[in-house]
Amino acid sequence: MSVLPYSDEYYMRLALQEASYALRDDEVPVGAIVVVNNRIIGRGYNQTERLKDVTAHAEMLAITAAANYLASKYLEECTLYVTLEPCLMCAAAMRWARIGRLVYGANDEKGGYTLIGRPVLHPKTTVTRGILGDECGALLTEFFRGKRGGTLV
Repeated sequence: MSVLPYSDEYYMRLALQEASYALRDDEVPVGAIVVVNNRIIGRGYNQTERLKDVTAHAEMLAITAAANYLASKYLEECTLYVTLEPCLMCAAAMRWARIGRLVYGANDEKGGYTLIGRPVLHPKTTVTRGILGDECGALLTEFFRGKRGGTLV
């Protein structure tokens, strides 16, 4: 099965590749990329253990890279692809960055931003959920199975 270039599936596969780097480093395997006009301008994968920094989530690193690339704190024309539903911290950062679109794979039933039941993202941000959700979730399940018996985030 081929994936069309510049589709949500295409970019999510690239985010999954980023997540594989986190898995390699024994970090929670979450990966993110930021895209504008079919160009990747930011990448990140979880590095909280490596950097000893609780804010070093994939989304935060990708947003910082994209903002540096554009020399702007606003990312209104950008799409952020991330393999796991963002946490509240990352969702708030997306709000401040005015991310135009969020696309994520697996839901985070224990720590995702949607759990608080109030709008967190910028009002103009559009959201697409579940892109390659099974694959994204399987990577996390594999990681946590080895850590604590298969619990998802």
